[in-house]
Amino acid sequence: MPLFIRLTLATLFSFCVTNAFTQTKDTVTSVDPALLNIYNSKLPLEYTVADIKVVGADHFDNQLLISISGLAVGDKISIPGSDKFAKALQAIWNQRYFANATISITKLVNKDISLLIEVQERPVVSDYKFVGIKKTQAEDLDPKVAIVRNRVITENMKRNAVEAIQKYYYEKGFPMAKVVVEQVPDPRLTNSNLVRFVISRGRKVKINDLLFFGNETVAENKLKKKMKGTKETSRLTLFAQKPQSVFGQKTYPSFKSYIDEVGFMSVSKTREFLDPFFRFKLFSSSKFSQKKYAEDKEGVLEYYNSLGYRDAQIVADTQTYVANGNMNVELKVAEGHKYYFGNIVWKGATKYKDSILDMILGIKKGDVYNLELLEKRVGKKLSLDGGADISSLYVDDGYLFFRAEPTETAVYGDTIDYEIKVTEGPEARIGNIKISGNDKTKEHVIRRELRTYPGNKFSRTDLMRSQRELSSLGFFDPEKIGVNYEPNQEKGTVDLSYTVVEKSSDQLELSAGFGGGIGLTGTLGVVFNNFSINNIWNKKAWDPLPVGDGQKLSVRYQANGRFFHSYNFSFTEPWLGGKKRNSFTVSTYNTVYRNAQNPFGGIDRLRGDTSYLKTFGVSIALGKQLKWPDDFFSLVTSLNYTRYKLSNYDNLFRLSDGRSLSNEVSNNINLKVALARTSVDQPTFPRSGSNFTLSGQFTLPYSLLGIGSTLNPYRLVEYHKWRFNGEWFMPIGRKRGEDGKQLVLKLAAKYGFIGRYGKSKEISPFERFQVGDAGLTNNFGILGFDIIAHRGYPIYETSNPRANPDVSQPNQFFTIFNKYQMELRYPFSTNPSSTIYGLAFLEAANGWYSAKEYNPFQLRRSVGVGMRFFLPMFGLLGFDYGIGLDRFTPGMKGFKDAAKFTFMLGFEPE
Repeated sequence: MPLFIRLTLATLFSFCVTNAFTQTKDTVTSVDPALLNIYNSKLPLEYTVADIKVVGADHFDNQLLISISGLAVGDKISIPGSDKFAKALQAIWNQRYFANATISITKLVNKDISLLIEVQERPVVSDYKFVGIKKTQAEDLDPKVAIVRNRVITENMKRNAVEAIQKYYYEKGFPMAKVVVEQVPDPRLTNSNLVRFVISRGRKVKINDLLFFGNETVAENKLKKKMKGTKETSRLTLFAQKPQSVFGQKTYPSFKSYIDEVGFMSVSKTREFLDPFFRFKLFSSSKFSQKKYAEDKEGVLEYYNSLGYRDAQIVADTQTYVANGNMNVELKVAEGHKYYFGNIVWKGATKYKDSILDMILGIKKGDVYNLELLEKRVGKKLSLDGGADISSLYVDDGYLFFRAEPTETAVYGDTIDYEIKVTEGPEARIGNIKISGNDKTKEHVIRRELRTYPGNKFSRTDLMRSQRELSSLGFFDPEKIGVNYEPNQEKGTVDLSYTVVEKSSDQLELSAGFGGGIGLTGTLGVVFNNFSINNIWNKKAWDPLPVGDGQKLSVRYQANGRFFHSYNFSFTEPWLGGKKRNSFTVSTYNTVYRNAQNPFGGIDRLRGDTSYLKTFGVSIALGKQLKWPDDFFSLVTSLNYTRYKLSNYDNLFRLSDGRSLSNEVSNNINLKVALARTSVDQPTFPRSGSNFTLSGQFTLPYSLLGIGSTLNPYRLVEYHKWRFNGEWFMPIGRKRGEDGKQLVLKLAAKYGFIGRYGKSKEISPFERFQVGDAGLTNNFGILGFDIIAHRGYPIYETSNPRANPDVSQPNQFFTIFNKYQMELRYPFSTNPSSTIYGLAFLEAANGWYSAKEYNPFQLRRSVGVGMRFFLPMFGLLGFDYGIGLDRFTPGMKGFKDAAKFTFMLGFEPE
């Protein structure tokens, strides 16, 4: 381009072009005479842009660049005097994609000019890599730096990447991490660079000391507990140093003062005395996080406020590095003085009397001031988690638009008066109800479980109950069952939207093996918990089986070669008729246990064909949900029949006169009535609620009616059997983490008794109680006994706690049992695809053969730990390690002979 034209343009636009603009040095060979008119003109002349071309934008769309410049064909430009060129250059430079940019007039025809936009692109990223760190860290950093290959390298891109890298290492405890960015030309591609981030992490910095100054009424250790994300590192030294601080000299209690004040009688004073020398922090991280530190400072002030110090402040804080490379975190607080509640009056409340509101509020004049507690008791924020507060009282009665605003009315001395202004609003009725997320489960299955109905008064209790019922189905992720409400105060209605996330609820049990002489052994079982029998003939509903109606279908086959075969089938319709919560269950099973073991050793197949016990059973049950005492109660009545057929099977049933029944048939016809109350929040990992079941199982009193056989007293089995199971679940402490993990305490008590109708009749050998071991079925359940697990002990045959021989095939079972249980549970994962929790337990149990020897205080005790895994396809998988405390004998070394490892699959044993 002609040099003097370029110089002229540069001169005209220099007042608005930044110093960063550079001009390309071209060699001038000729000057277009037509362009001299523009330069020689002393008065501004108007020209029309006839054409615009772009040179040098290889990775940038030419038309987009012209659009960004603001120039367009047809524009009128006055030269000299126009600033359009300067603004165009500024707009191009603002994109930060170019190292150089110029605008030139290349042609003049009459009053039409042609423009040329020349740009020099910055290099693009051909590739990038991290230098000086491990591969795993590089993989973590890759998405954080957000660099895209073939994009132009800008200073902003490099700066953002460096900041992301430094933040990553800062959160890992490396606040001194340094990053150097290197650009190396890539010979493989034109105008491209390889970007290298050379990283030096530096030393990992931990919190050496957490120091508080100005805290006169609250102990430092209590304040440190509120710093949940800012913890000190462990320490062991003989030479304690007093840390220096900009806030003053920190002192520690001397040994003399520790003794004089009898500090050894106080845990907190002992910890304070030992802290300079010994500090043990095994499960807490001591790295410094600015985000957690800011949250912890708020936690300290909230704690002060809860103690009545509403004016408390953190007036200054700092972090200083010490000689060992770690840091001290120092905070200076101003506590102010302590406040108390004065008079609390209600204004605007008409639904309930002030005395009722005062009772629920639970705050009296003279109580320590705590604004957070006041707002919580008032229920300032509507929550669906429940709780006894003023808001729940109103909202449960339909007053969704209720509001309560506590306001300070007077502050005198250390006392604060409050007025609570109540806005009750109209009663809200439920409008539309929407359901989303149910891909497999039919909508009517969900709607029938809801306790909220269109037209009913809004109730938070009903919403919470509806969520619980949906969780109890087992078809949805209990952690993701949600409900949103959209109130309309003008209409006095509220629309509800339930959201669910389907999870796999079916289970598969599969095992197989082969033994010499025994043959094929194994188990095949499937449980479909959301079955639909109505869609069996509908091919479109098979996915892979017909699902969606909430029915349960279970099929199971078990074999142990020639010894044992068992078939089980059951079907449950939870809503018989579809209108009421009346359940219907039918089940049947057929079991064959062959005595194929040759008395002289080995397997005798012919003996197995003639010596066996066959068991056939069928059961029909009807359940009904009760409305009294409340609708958590249900009544289940079942009619059961079991047929036992013996063939050449000696020593199984022995009579009191010594005779053995070896070729007989026994029939067990009974009616069972069970009253249950279930209020747990969810079935997989209950956090709150309880389970209670009281049942009675009865046969006809054949001996009193003169019915039966003296030769075979078990031809018609008779008994009356009573059971009680009670379980309580309660959360302990605060929820932790974003997923609300929390310790849960489980308490349980279980009792059982089986009796006879007349003294002349022996107690039935059927339906008794096996106590001990892991709760797995022994003898293949041929006698129909109840299995009561006791971790840490084998199956026991005597009531003496000190007699604990290992038993695998007991000859008799108890008629009475007691069991008590306490478990402390903690969830490691509440994901429905793998719910995992750990537990520590304490159990006590025992069994007795008669009421005469019954002693409720004579119990076997055990302690231990365990793990539970809930997998969608396989159900429960559990491991326990229990120590039988009453199995210890004099001279026993260690736990080996007193401990027992147990395993469970499919269900939690009693």
